[in-house]
Amino acid sequence: MSKTERIELRVSAEDKSAIATAAALDHTTITEFVREAVLDRAQHVRARAERTLMEAAQFDALVAALDVADPTPRLARAFAAQRRFVQR
Repeated sequence: MSKTERIELRVSAEDKSAIATAAALDHTTITEFVREAVLDRAQHVRARAERTLMEAAQFDALVAALDVADPTPRLARAFAAQRRFVQR
């Protein structure tokens, strides 16, 4: 995939030094280090937004509730009523 877009940001001297040191320790360029870090964070944020996390007991209660039909008296009456049209 070709890289054609740019993202620029300003950082303090201390932040730049910390990023440069980490990139060197990771044996990569500052650009690649920052790109990978941002993509990791973006993936984490998207995953958190796209998934619903809950405790096991809460999940079990949810699944059990799905198996219990809600009362539908109007629907029951509609099925019990005589049909106006009969298919032959």
